[in-house]
Amino acid sequence: MLRGIDVSAYQSSSYSTEGLSFVFVKATEGRTYVNPKLSAQTKRARDAGCVVGFYHFLWPGNLTAQAEYFVGKAPEKAGDILAVDWETTGDGTHASNAEKDRFIRKVKELRPNNRVILYANRNYWLNVDTTSYAGDGLWIADYVTAGKPRIQAKWRFHQYTNDPLDKNVADFSTKAALREWAADA
Repeated sequence: MLRGIDVSAYQSSSYSTEGLSFVFVKATEGRTYVNPKLSAQTKRARDAGCVVGFYHFLWPGNLTAQAEYFVGKAPEKAGDILAVDWETTGDGTHASNAEKDRFIRKVKELRPNNRVILYANRNYWLNVDTTSYAGDGLWIADYVTAGKPRIQAKWRFHQYTNDPLDKNVADFSTKAALREWAADA
């Protein structure tokens, strides 16, 4: 298992990269928010030689506009991974299954040279999701032993804790294998 983290504006731009193979950086949310630390956090990961991913916090509605906003703000580089963060919004709502699926497909259409994956917590995956569509792979959040999420589905990334920050593992044998998978969109 490879180790990685995900960061947003809540984390420093000088986070530790020791022992990390990958870093996901929050890029956007809805159609108006851009992580103010996006450039600095991305540079930190790239300088450390990590595989880099970007995620968009999905709101219901305006799926095409959100997808265009996300790909317009997330750096465009072959081998980067793009993810949709599908969970409950601050308003207590969430995008529907159809909206989640359309968003992933639209991002894949706009960025055909990047892998596009779904981030969802265990509850969403088991009780909200009805399509099981995760694009190129599933990134599951379940705060249990690293690499042992309590789901039956094939997963690529597992967020296993948020203490003191979001820590993840990836189901790849080496960083080179992860880099090869990410580049083979």
